[in-house]
Amino acid sequence: MKLQEKMIKLNQSVATREQAIRMAGQLLVDGGCVEPQYIESMIARNDDVSTYMGNFIAIPHGTDEGKQYIKKTGISVVQIPFGVDFSNPDDGQEQLVTVVFGIAGIGNEHLQLLSQIALFCSDVSNVAKLADAQTPEEIISLLDKVGEN
Repeated sequence: MKLQEKMIKLNQSVATREQAIRMAGQLLVDGGCVEPQYIESMIARNDDVSTYMGNFIAIPHGTDEGKQYIKKTGISVVQIPFGVDFSNPDDGQEQLVTVVFGIAGIGNEHLQLLSQIALFCSDVSNVAKLADAQTPEEIISLLDKVGEN
């Protein structure tokens, strides 16, 4: 699956994790991947189990019930250079996120996307490159390597 420029937002500033998830979800809606209701299932998933993955990334995706709103597999990227806190208020531990990947997968395709992104981002230098990217093309070039693993 090829990441498209229109599915990437650079240099965003958001105040809350919900805003970040909504932004990533709206890119999936605008890209024709999901129906708008999917965004609510992304928020519900994160409220239930944090989508923070460590190394300054979060990978919000919908609940099982939200799968009915997926039209096609897709991925969105929101770059937040100054970060947004993804921690649960009850947790007390800050979870700063600078790159948010919104994903939607037909069937179980999201599991492959999740594992590929997590593997790529397990190297914090890769996350730094994503966070520092100046163009959508740079993000696409970095993530093209994900599909090759």
